[in-house]
Amino acid sequence: MQIDLQRLLEAAAAAVPGAQWVGLRKRRSTATFFVARDAAFEEAATEQSEGVMVEVFHQGQFCYAATADLTPSGVARAAVAALATAKAVVGRGVFSFDQSVRPATAAHYESPRRLKSPLGTDVICAYLIEACQALKVSDKVIQTMASVGEGRNDYELVSTSGARIEQTLHFHSLALNAVARDGNVVQRRTANGPWALAHQGGSELLDFPRMLAQATVVGREAVELLGAAPCPTDTRTLVLAPDQMMLQIHESIGHPLELDRILGDERNYAGSSFVKLADFGTFQYGSPLMNVSFDPTLAGELASYAADEIGNKAEKLLLIEKGILKRGLGSLESQKRSGVPGVANQRASSWNRPPADRMANLNLEPGDTSFKDLIAGIEKGVYMQANRSWSIDDYRNKFQFGCEYGQLIENGKLTATVRDPNYRGISSNFWRNLSAVGDRASFQAFGTPNCGKCEPNQVMFVGHASPVCAFDNVEVFGGGK
Repeated sequence: MQIDLQRLLEAAAAAVPGAQWVGLRKRRSTATFFVARDAAFEEAATEQSEGVMVEVFHQGQFCYAATADLTPSGVARAAVAALATAKAVVGRGVFSFDQSVRPATAAHYESPRRLKSPLGTDVICAYLIEACQALKVSDKVIQTMASVGEGRNDYELVSTSGARIEQTLHFHSLALNAVARDGNVVQRRTANGPWALAHQGGSELLDFPRMLAQATVVGREAVELLGAAPCPTDTRTLVLAPDQMMLQIHESIGHPLELDRILGDERNYAGSSFVKLADFGTFQYGSPLMNVSFDPTLAGELASYAADEIGNKAEKLLLIEKGILKRGLGSLESQKRSGVPGVANQRASSWNRPPADRMANLNLEPGDTSFKDLIAGIEKGVYMQANRSWSIDDYRNKFQFGCEYGQLIENGKLTATVRDPNYRGISSNFWRNLSAVGDRASFQAFGTPNCGKCEPNQVMFVGHASPVCAFDNVEVFGGGK
């Protein structure tokens, strides 16, 4: 049913004549997931949700009330509840805002798609079973899993100041997983990490022939790891593939730069940050090779959009330039509170959650070193791919990450495969040791569909793109000598 959101806005505004501003954010989300395990179809599930968040502004405060009742009377009741909350918190807010943090933006966006028609359920299910068969390259592969997810998020935002935003995000995800065992040794290998193959786009993203070829490689590498020696324990040059750089960027750059964390809003739940407000503009976050962009305009990456959910228009901006921290991951609200320049990143996971500072597409810009030359310049190192585990403190400072697959680098060449590769470090020291950045040929984009934050918890889509990168003097470990 088509909803006339402008008519609902008029009903909401009429119900709260004491409000200085009223906004409506409608969202409809649909997602379908298919799973096969051990060459047998296991599950198909569809999730659907639709509702409106009503927001009012009163004496310096924005307050919310959500409803799934998309009638004029239902939205009016939500507006009355939001205004009652706003009146109750007058004089108690941490900051007094003005309406400039809710711009009258007009924008339209839809994820570019080459193939707009969905594939049939029978086609997808047949692929998943075939993918499981391709993963099982040996009797040593004791479990296989293949999954496809697809869906869309439709957003619409209107306000009494004239904002009008419509956005439709189409997404697809693929996952491949093989678990192999030989005696007491158990190894898992996936396609670029458990859920990294998530992007915006149409059915063209479900390139089944390519994925079947990748499934065979995943299975073979799971078996290969069973006979590999453990990763050595020492200090050496670490080279990270883009599918592990995704996690490195997310945890040691993305979360520490969220301004609401720095301001203390997330301290009770998601933690704080080692970054201070005074650091912006001067802090040497990494080496001069480090250039990190916030880019929700990059077509195909998982968190692309034209404007955030308070109407701030999206644009590509450098957060870190030549290693120097320039701006934070902070919305118009956080920018007002902190005085620090930010980005268009105030987003919510659903219609019944208020938007907060969230990463979107956070990317490490490519350099000019080919993968071949990067490896050739390393005497003693290890190349790690695909995240397996992560641990990082509440300040996003000290971390310890594990990967699925490692290869030694000896005298400029990739040599033996090693299992259980792990590394540890301190965020800013680690990035200051960035010694080589791969060129655009090694640049790849992946998705993080399960980034959690906020109370109540909100799970969001995030995108990360990066080339291969090398870091000097990193502690690596895995049980070997």
